[in-house]
Amino acid sequence: MLRRLMLWCLAIGLALPFTTASSFAAETVGVLLLHGKNPGSPQNPGLQSIRTKLEADGMRVRVPDMPWSGNRYIDGDWAKAMGEIKSNLDALRSAGATKIVVLGHSIGCAGALSYAATRGGVDALVLMAPGHVPYYYYNAQQQGPNGAVRASIDEARALVAAGQGDTKRDFKDNNQGKALSVRLTAAQYLSYFDPNGEAEMGEMAKKVPAGTPTLLIIGDDDPLTTVAKSYIFDRLPPNPKSVYQTIKGTHVSVLQSSRDEIATWIKQALAN
Repeated sequence: MLRRLMLWCLAIGLALPFTTASSFAAETVGVLLLHGKNPGSPQNPGLQSIRTKLEADGMRVRVPDMPWSGNRYIDGDWAKAMGEIKSNLDALRSAGATKIVVLGHSIGCAGALSYAATRGGVDALVLMAPGHVPYYYYNAQQQGPNGAVRASIDEARALVAAGQGDTKRDFKDNNQGKALSVRLTAAQYLSYFDPNGEAEMGEMAKKVPAGTPTLLIIGDDDPLTTVAKSYIFDRLPPNPKSVYQTIKGTHVSVLQSSRDEIATWIKQALAN
């Protein structure tokens, strides 16, 4: 009886109610994976696990070495990073992708949000354990690395205001509570660390085009767990397909443990 019913549905061109195959074409989906900040890299095991899953499901995936990686930290200004994202998305489109997803981890989330907000052409965003927070570096309790970053931001601002934006200095960074130093021009440094700039997730979330579904997953042991929803997710344009989820895990472990959920959500978010 069931077999006859299925044959009848196919014969008259009706989609069975329990299948979504006709509404999602995996081979047309291109996914760009953006790794985290130094010592982050394309070889991150969690990102590679996600890549394996998405490719097994038929999607096209790229995992480039971004200017904030351990190998390049930091190469040029934020605009250069946006240009590299565009080049990789162009490559995905040339390979046949007609739907674009940008998935970021840590500072990769800032890159994903910034590109979607200022350049457009992104069909969905996946934000995994967002990191790199100029607003909090500058305004949070000024002890430890945050105080050093605030001083560097003030120094860079003064240099730019004095017409010395091309002056190179050793400026300060904070990566998950670890103090880092990076040698950049004052203008390059501000492009990454200005609390009102394009690398600031709280600012960019408000500018993401309406209609862009977003999945944000963060671990319950992540430093941003208590603020990520109000700081990022609640500032995004409302979308019925957007999902915010806190799971058990750290800033790094959420990648490995969420790969199946990410793949499922992408299919649902891009289904017609």
